[in-house]
Amino acid sequence: MTRTIVPVALTIAGSDSGGGAGIQADLKTFAFHRVHGISALTCVTAQNTLLVARVDALPVEAVIAQIAAVVTDIGVQAAKTGMLLNKQIIEAVAQQIEVFKLQHLVVDPVMVSRTGAQLLDDDAVAALRNLLIPKATIVTPNRYEAQLLTNLQINTLDEMRIAAQQIYQMGAKAVLVKGGGMEGNLRSIDIWFDGQRLETLKTSLVETKNTHGTGCTLSAAIAANLAIGKDSLSAVRQAKDYVTTALKHSLDIGSGVGPVGHFFPILEI
Repeated sequence: MTRTIVPVALTIAGSDSGGGAGIQADLKTFAFHRVHGISALTCVTAQNTLLVARVDALPVEAVIAQIAAVVTDIGVQAAKTGMLLNKQIIEAVAQQIEVFKLQHLVVDPVMVSRTGAQLLDDDAVAALRNLLIPKATIVTPNRYEAQLLTNLQINTLDEMRIAAQQIYQMGAKAVLVKGGGMEGNLRSIDIWFDGQRLETLKTSLVETKNTHGTGCTLSAAIAANLAIGKDSLSAVRQAKDYVTTALKHSLDIGSGVGPVGHFFPILEI
């Protein structure tokens, strides 16, 4: 029997029972990119397209055990973090990244929703800023997360650029400030900064209400591209193209905000 060896990407994030975001979106995205996905759950949510009814954090020891189990046996070429929920889990995840020397880390700082609602308390935000962002190969804040990290008001393209440069100073190797929460045409523009290159990345603007999971999907696609050997900026560009196409094939399911179409090539549209 021939042994098939494929790149491996790890997602450390929460579970979305509706299947549109979190661990579920990450694993779908990894699979699309022909990368084997492994996971460590941080919390379990009861949610659908309308609401999040309940969130339960997993014990810190369970998060640590999941990471150790998969990394020591299977290995990891890239990793991403999503919803970490509280200070204790963030501290534990940062420690495990250090212990196992995980490379090509994408930090999606799930702190504030695209509508501006803060999802983490101030202690957890501080832990993410001080412990996790400095370990990131790429950190991918949305507009409101960038505001929270920098204490800036971000309403213009220039302010996105300033925020990216300030977040870079926190220790990440590169920063992608996402424009999805911006107004008008800025919604399709992201700002990239890696200490040398300050790039304006633009894709076509897709008008759809079904945008659930776009941030998770983008960061997972970046991690998948890093796992298969792409350089950081190329990984981001290709991930943006993937998400844009997935938005064009978003799923109109449920009564609220549906997810992007992760497997758009096999969808009958």
